Amino acid sequence: MKIQEIEPQLRPREKALRHGIAALSDRELLAVLLQSGTKGKSALELADEVLFRCGSLAKLMQMQPKDLMDITGIKEVRAMQLFAGIELSKRIAETSVQQEAVHTPADLVSWLQLRYGHEQQEHFIVVFLDVHNHILHHRTLFLGTLNASMVHPREIYKEALRCSACSIICAHNHPGGEVMPSQADLHVTKQIVQSGEIVGIPLLDHLIIGRDSWFSFRQHDLL
Repeated sequence: MKIQEIEPQLRPREKALRHGIAALSDRELLAVLLQSGTKGKSALELADEVLFRCGSLAKLMQMQPKDLMDITGIKEVRAMQLFAGIELSKRIAETSVQQEAVHTPADLVSWLQLRYGHEQQEHFIVVFLDVHNHILHHRTLFLGTLNASMVHPREIYKEALRCSACSIICAHNHPGGEVMPSQADLHVTKQIVQSGEIVGIPLLDHLIIGRDSWFSFRQHDLL
């Protein structure tokens, strides 16, 4: 069914204008981002194919534009429109976090899960804080499986000194979803704590991020 054949008040754009964007279903939001359908296929039907291909919006975040481009009607421009929307949501969450002081792990977790929880490769992120626990800067310093030979505390604290950080919080994602720390996680964390004591910039917490769960070293008395 073409969009033009749907009652005007039920069309995604008109529905959003009348009731607000939050009133749209997942398929309707995707249809708005896709903007239009293709020959013989409406934007809503195209959105259905996207959801069928990825299985859920969460899994869509794990995909790349090229993964959708073999769907008839989705080429580079449409694929990039969808992933631009995803990236925009991540940046909005990041901006929101940066405007508030960090008092508990929960202040960072929602953003970290959105940004890194669906990544297929491990990212080791360091958040640099000022004396009032506001975020000065954050950076992914290491990629790949976490181990002592790959994560160098000197690189972490070189960056901390560069931005005049008073404390840091480390985080890394576990692509498999299991968030309990490994022996390598424990060893690396101990090294960072020891280095922080030497330079006077403490590690406040180390967070392990999964898609739907997370782990705080501080809350489990591992710091």
